[in-house]
Amino acid sequence: MTLDVWLLLGAAIVIAAIASVRVAHRSGLPSLLLFLGFGLALGDSGLGIPFNDPDLAKQIGMIALAVILAEGGLTTTWSHVRRSVPLALILATIGVATSIVVMAVIVQALLGLELTTALILGAVLAPTDAAAVFSVLRRLPLPPRLAGALEAESGFNDAPTVIAVVLLSSMAGAPSLGTFVLDTTIELVIGAAVGLAVGPAGAYALRRVALPASGLYPIAVLALTFVSYGGAVLLHGSGFLAIYLTALILGNSRLPHRAATRGFAEGAAWLAQIGLFVMLGLLASPKEMGSAILPGLIAGTVLVLIARPVSVAVSAVVAQVLRLARVSWREQAFLSWAGLRGAIPIVLATIPWAADVEGSKHVFNQVFIIVIVFTLLQGPTLPWVARRLGVTAPGEAHDLEVESAPLEELQADLLQVKVSAGSQLHGVEIFELRLPAGAAVTLVVRDGTSFVPAADTRIRADDQLLVVTTAACRDQVERRLRAVSRRGKLAGWYGERGLE
Repeated sequence: MTLDVWLLLGAAIVIAAIASVRVAHRSGLPSLLLFLGFGLALGDSGLGIPFNDPDLAKQIGMIALAVILAEGGLTTTWSHVRRSVPLALILATIGVATSIVVMAVIVQALLGLELTTALILGAVLAPTDAAAVFSVLRRLPLPPRLAGALEAESGFNDAPTVIAVVLLSSMAGAPSLGTFVLDTTIELVIGAAVGLAVGPAGAYALRRVALPASGLYPIAVLALTFVSYGGAVLLHGSGFLAIYLTALILGNSRLPHRAATRGFAEGAAWLAQIGLFVMLGLLASPKEMGSAILPGLIAGTVLVLIARPVSVAVSAVVAQVLRLARVSWREQAFLSWAGLRGAIPIVLATIPWAADVEGSKHVFNQVFIIVIVFTLLQGPTLPWVARRLGVTAPGEAHDLEVESAPLEELQADLLQVKVSAGSQLHGVEIFELRLPAGAAVTLVVRDGTSFVPAADTRIRADDQLLVVTTAACRDQVERRLRAVSRRGKLAGWYGERGLE
């Protein structure tokens, strides 16, 4: 196919994926399943587009996961997750290690796998997926501590599991426990150090550098997160931990155009998710998955009913012993069931496949089946499980979503008017502007402070006025403001109409 055809096909896929998000939202299913379906429909069992390069899939997957993690950090409110961070860190470290060991021991006995293969399967399935979890959870009124623990865990547990899978895939035979723990610890420390260095430095620089266009700030923020990622990788540290911490710091710093930055990051993350899942669907071959269905269902059952609950219980005990958090059995049960798997396990399964580890293609097929089957099982039932366990908080306020331009639904616009020196707006009272019905001056910014003006508030030079106006009368508002700026409040008497 020519480049034009590829571009047309790619655009059509993105549009169809965007439309499918609405379907997923109504049904309660994570949208990843529909995106994977698009990939399967395009692959060798559908339209026949060939794609069988696990190494390329791994590289693309890592980049996409980095974008998704950056968005997760940028859009996470620190005040919401701060109390849950100790528990989340335990779940992401001790919990992950427990899950890997439990999975490896049981699937080795049940499926007769080699120890290294069993450990790889356990490591691949250990991380939860933030996109999958919160496409469902954000519609639930959960207590902040419980929601924060799930959110932070999903951000933190990617780093140790990526390290574990890479180390296990590069080791011949059974790995040395001491070497494994030491290498993992070093990579996590380096990644954390880089993230904690780049984040504050980037926030400091962005607050003091006046960029010529507001659209450059979101690009600069996302670029800084990738500086952190690349720097950590070059220093043999965890790039994923570095990028998440950098994004978390930048997202909670007072930066210019924060709302635009969050919107840009969310859009980039959605595009990364769509591309990632479609690619993984292309990589999968349904014709080869018949032999992986039964082992996959067995491994998935072990993960959901044994490994995840045991890892949560061990983490809860450790947190209580260290006096960091108390987790009731109801909360433990919900944390266990809410540990949805998504793109991350499938991407991680490409690492041993790309490294030609024996049996890795079979592991990939099993993981693909586990993600689809158990996401279909767990996703739609999460609200019901939360209510049955009594962990919902009906009176809890939901997060307030703030958009920079929410007036589109009202067919209205937000105008910013700068009163320059010499403008005839100086000295005019707000009511004397005589703006048409449907328009109002809603805020005045003066000498670095803002206030809501009264009808008799006098406008001064160097003021900034924020004017809300319906689209129908916007042109009339702009003409009136230009007229008053040129000839003052009696502009109409002078015949000034504010025309261009």
